[in-house]
Amino acid sequence: MEDYNELIMQRFKKLSEISAMGVKPYAGRFEVSTSAQKLSEKYENTTKEELEANQVTATLAGRIVAMRSFGKACFCHLQDASGKIQLYVQKDTLGDDLYAVFKKLDIGDFIGVHGFLFRTKTNELTIHAENVVLLAKSLRPLPEKWHGLTDVELRYRQRYVDLIVNPEVKNVFLIRTKIIQAIRAFLNDREYLEVETPMMHSIPGGATARPFKTHHNALDMELYLRIAPELYLKRLLVGGFERVYEINRNFRNEGISTRHNPEFTMLEFYTAYADYRDLLEMTEEMIRSVAQNVLGTTRLEFEGQVIDLAVPWKRVTYLDALREAGIPDDVLTSRDKAEAQARKLGAKLKGGEPLGKVLNEIFEVIVEPKLIQPTFVIDYPTDISPLSKKRDDDPALVERFELFITGRELANAFSELNDPVDQKERFLKQVSERESGDDEAHHMDEDFVRALEYGMPPAAGEGIGIDRLVMLFTGSSSIRDVILFPQLKKEKS
Repeated sequence: MEDYNELIMQRFKKLSEISAMGVKPYAGRFEVSTSAQKLSEKYENTTKEELEANQVTATLAGRIVAMRSFGKACFCHLQDASGKIQLYVQKDTLGDDLYAVFKKLDIGDFIGVHGFLFRTKTNELTIHAENVVLLAKSLRPLPEKWHGLTDVELRYRQRYVDLIVNPEVKNVFLIRTKIIQAIRAFLNDREYLEVETPMMHSIPGGATARPFKTHHNALDMELYLRIAPELYLKRLLVGGFERVYEINRNFRNEGISTRHNPEFTMLEFYTAYADYRDLLEMTEEMIRSVAQNVLGTTRLEFEGQVIDLAVPWKRVTYLDALREAGIPDDVLTSRDKAEAQARKLGAKLKGGEPLGKVLNEIFEVIVEPKLIQPTFVIDYPTDISPLSKKRDDDPALVERFELFITGRELANAFSELNDPVDQKERFLKQVSERESGDDEAHHMDEDFVRALEYGMPPAAGEGIGIDRLVMLFTGSSSIRDVILFPQLKKEKS
């Protein structure tokens, strides 16, 4: 730590020396003409002789990430948003005064450079600098071996440094952006309307989760951060929109793990006059299409396993998935036997939960981890689906599916409940469960029931976890690897 602090003090000293030389260490606007990647691509096959004959010039800016000095000359690598390119800085070219300033620069400093292209003896494309401008002095040295740090959370906490020194991390977030763009294009092409709904709710709803609370001073009322946009999006179906979607931020006051972050991104979309069977087909098409457009392949590698999105995806009912995992029918139909089985598996039950909730405790332990290849699990218990339409042939089940890949839930969809009487009864049942101690159960939302009373067309809706989709596409094992600034414990001083 003493050595590190000494390096910082040396940089502060250089800052003063540069200022004394009449140079602003934090400059303003600098106009660039190109980027490292564009130069590399355009002149990849241009010979040394052709560059010399054409006198190709370039102006670009970026951060110094490597430097090798040879007295009156220096080679360094400049890194911009697109990549790296080598610079050759020579005292005879810059002149004594400007070269003296350049010698005060450090790895991490931002500079602007103008010069002409040439190839070195090793044939590396290089810019011979004719002018160098200091744009921003770096006062902290970049770590030499960031990726190997034992304190993994430091990478998440100081993501700005992680992005500088680890190109593979930056690539994850470039892919994330392309995934979201591809999803938007897919939905826009099918005439879905992108909308925005409130992030502060007077009544939390749309999912079973524990919300974050806040207080609105002007209105003097308690509000909740959004756990899901579902109920507002369905209000839009009532209002006459037939295809809507939102790429939204949700907040759930729950545990943090490799799969869960309290603030996360979801895609939710709703289709009037459709049911969950339509969304089965659309989901498979969407994810396969996004993979092909973003990655150029539908075969993905995740934790040593190949995930093939091209083959038809498996479909299995919720109860059959439990049967395939070895749960006998008498457990599937007996609440007491199901509870005994769930407790053997370590489930923390308060007692009195309905059969569907107890079965779901079993499902999460023995079924989910085995669903590696894309699998649609369909027809869930009504007990755990308060917003889904019941099956006509079996009211104990609803028209709902979840998509699992690599043992993780990726999507949740169902035929929407549009019967206001049934919806109110379900809400009342949820309220009863809240009063019995389930703080993740739904609140009563009278306004949503009122909206349904005006009439909502039959519809299907779905939520897809963007963070988990990025994990799949980038082979990331932790959700914190695909969120730029994941929630962390408060930093110790």
